[in-house]
Amino acid sequence: MTGRRKSGPRQAAAPPAEGTSQRARAYQGFTQQILSGGIRSGQFISQRELMTLLDMPLGAVREMIPRLEAAGLIRTVPQRGLQIAHVDLKLIRNAFQVRSMIEHEAIRHFVHTAGDEELAQIEDGHRDILRRASATPVDGQLLDDAQAVDWGLHDRMVDALGNEIVSEIYRVNSLRIRLIRLDSSVITPARLIPAMEEHMRFITALRQRDAVGATELLEAHIRSARDRVLASPLEPALADIGGAGRAAARSTRSTPLRRKTP
Repeated sequence: MTGRRKSGPRQAAAPPAEGTSQRARAYQGFTQQILSGGIRSGQFISQRELMTLLDMPLGAVREMIPRLEAAGLIRTVPQRGLQIAHVDLKLIRNAFQVRSMIEHEAIRHFVHTAGDEELAQIEDGHRDILRRASATPVDGQLLDDAQAVDWGLHDRMVDALGNEIVSEIYRVNSLRIRLIRLDSSVITPARLIPAMEEHMRFITALRQRDAVGATELLEAHIRSARDRVLASPLEPALADIGGAGRAAARSTRSTPLRRKTP
C-alpha cells in the first residue's frame, strides 16, 4: 500500500480540540479513499498502513477505528488486522433497502419544498452533462462531473429533510453502496446517458410537483441500480458514473466476484 508520508517527526500528543479535528480529518480521508478506489471491499489493512495512506498520526487513526466499526465499514480480524467491509448478497440487499427507505421519504418531502429555481438549476446541470456526452467522447473529466451531479442530487434531497441523524445514516450507507459498486463495477461509460435520463425523468416529476410519479421513478432508478449489481460479474467498468470506478477498473481482478450468500 502506498501513500504520502510527511517528513519529520509526528507530534506524540495534541490538545483535545486538535485531537478531535485530526480524528474527523482521518475519517474524511478514509471516506475519500473509498470514493477514489484507494480502499477496496474485503481488503486487509494495518493501522500503520492507514496512517500512511491517510497521512495522519497513528493516534488519530486509532481513534477513528471505533467509528468505522460501529458503521460496519471495517472489522477487526484476530491475527489478521483490519478488514474493509466485504461485499456479499446480504450487504447489497441491506444497503439498497436502507437507501430506498431514506430516499423514498426524502423525495416525498423534496417535491413539496424545493424551490423552482433550485429545481431548474438541478435540471440544467443534468442537461449540460447530457449535452457534453452527446457531443464528445466520454472522458475522465466528464465522468467526474457526471458523478458529482448524480450523487449531488441524491445527497441534496436527503439533506433537505433537515435531519442530521438521517443525513449521517445516509452518508455512511452511501459509502457501503460505493464499496459495492467498486467491487461489482456495473456501470460503463455507456451507462452515463441512460443514468442521466433516469434522473431527468424524476426531475421532471419534481418540477411538476407530482409526488407519486417522482417517487415511483426514483424507486425504479434505485431498483435498476440494485439489480445491475446483483446480476453483474466483476468487469473492468465504472462504479456508478465516476472516477472511483476508473481507479477500481485499473486494479480489477480477471475472475468474477465471488459473493457470499446471506
